[in-house]
Amino acid sequence: MTEQQKGMLFAFTAYTIWGVFPLFWKLLDHVSSLEILLGRVIWSFVFTTIFIILIGKRKELMADLSYLWHNKRQFYSLMAASFFISINWYIYIWAVTHERVLEASMGYYINPIISVVFGMLFFKEKLSRSTILALVVALLGVLVMTVNYGQVPWASLLLAFSFAVYGVLKKRIVLEATRGLAIETLFILPIAVIYYIYLYSNDSMQFLHEGWQTDVLMMISGILTAIPLILFAKGAQRIPMYLLGFIQYVSPTIGFFLGVFLYKEPFTQVELVAFGCIWTAIAIFSYSSIHQARKRHALQAK
Repeated sequence: MTEQQKGMLFAFTAYTIWGVFPLFWKLLDHVSSLEILLGRVIWSFVFTTIFIILIGKRKELMADLSYLWHNKRQFYSLMAASFFISINWYIYIWAVTHERVLEASMGYYINPIISVVFGMLFFKEKLSRSTILALVVALLGVLVMTVNYGQVPWASLLLAFSFAVYGVLKKRIVLEATRGLAIETLFILPIAVIYYIYLYSNDSMQFLHEGWQTDVLMMISGILTAIPLILFAKGAQRIPMYLLGFIQYVSPTIGFFLGVFLYKEPFTQVELVAFGCIWTAIAIFSYSSIHQARKRHALQAK
């Protein structure tokens, strides 16, 4: 198996795991979304830290912490990144546990296009005409849902924008995936612990009070957070970005099918038109990405 084939396998597996996450979060729909989020933060930190120690990378983790402490710009960028990924996790958990899997799916369909726009705004990357057209068509799909429901599909937009901002903040911070996750969750860890103390003092904590199945699922959420992130990092190192861009649509597509066929969420003509716009935008965006990648490859070959 070539390195590129390994990269495709790693990336495909990561996005497949992310795609089937609704199956897992539905098992915890009796727990508040905020408690699930903070439990995810705590157990992600615990398991990734243990894993780092077991593979003998403790010194590297301490070196990363020392580097960040002496580079305040990187330190605050990563702190902000941990805040935005926490928002992203919360909105996704909330959407899944409140019968809005389709809305979550739309958010992750839109995200790559928003990320390209952010690349233009923050990194002076050029927007092609095809990308601008894709953005307009995607916004048309959002507008269709907004007019029909009388409100903006804020869950979709928050998911798309929070992950795009996270990507911008992380772009200039080079950290190994596992150690990066440990440090990111470390920033939110004090808030999570304080919140759990608050829940305990008010007799409203469900962890350790709802049954061993809930406790195990809450702890497993930490492992399930780390595994696809590590696989994604391994995949991204081995395959070109345009190929990674294609594979990332595996996750929202799985979410879409789960929402429609398993959870029987409403999918009327309005949703069909809205998603049709999103899928058209993706097709335009993907074609443009492939075309530009081939042009760059041809120029480099000369």
